[in-house]
Amino acid sequence: MLKAVIFDMDGVLFDSEQAIIDCWVPVAQKHGITDVVPQCLQCIGITETESAKVFRSVYGQDFPYEEIRKEVNEEYREFCDAGKLPVKPGVTELLEYLAEGGVKIALASSGDRSHVERLLGTAGILPFFQVIIGGDMVARGKPAPDVFLKALEELNRTGDMVIERQEALIIEDSYQGIRAAHTAQIPAIMVPDLLPATEECSLKTLAVLGDLFEAKAFIESRRSGRDGE
Repeated sequence: MLKAVIFDMDGVLFDSEQAIIDCWVPVAQKHGITDVVPQCLQCIGITETESAKVFRSVYGQDFPYEEIRKEVNEEYREFCDAGKLPVKPGVTELLEYLAEGGVKIALASSGDRSHVERLLGTAGILPFFQVIIGGDMVARGKPAPDVFLKALEELNRTGDMVIERQEALIIEDSYQGIRAAHTAQIPAIMVPDLLPATEECSLKTLAVLGDLFEAKAFIESRRSGRDGE
């Protein structure tokens, strides 16, 4: 029985990963740095600390990651505050379906909780989430399972029913997120964004789906028992 769905945010709820890259490129060029896109792709789904390691492994230990990232974040925040960040197709339909069916909804993101809540509030979908866990609330970021395990823990702390790991479902788009879900031993589906699904992703998920409309149909099927459960 499905009792809870735990969403990743960037690339799942919002078309934010491309927007972040679009902010990185001109800022990096201003500092005389080119070809940052491959590094940006490597950083999808991981924390700022791990992202800094990725950039410094390419550009050297003197690379001013924090300084440049601050400029990128300022550009990105202006973009988001202007209401320009697109919500992924099917988000509202899936959230409404889950809420109407009594399924608990949580969010587990590598981003800071304050940033996550601001984006959800701007998009008008914040009230759907009973629990929000940011990367700043756990000791280890993805691919460690901490953020998903804490989301489940908080759902059980605040809810009126016990949710076992196999009664939850994670929706992710990143390789690191899929690895984190697998390590947490919580079933997951992948809805790829900028990163295509790999064989590893297929092996570590229940399904790889094209969008959130397909995710809704998949969940409907499992809840109705049409998948043989």
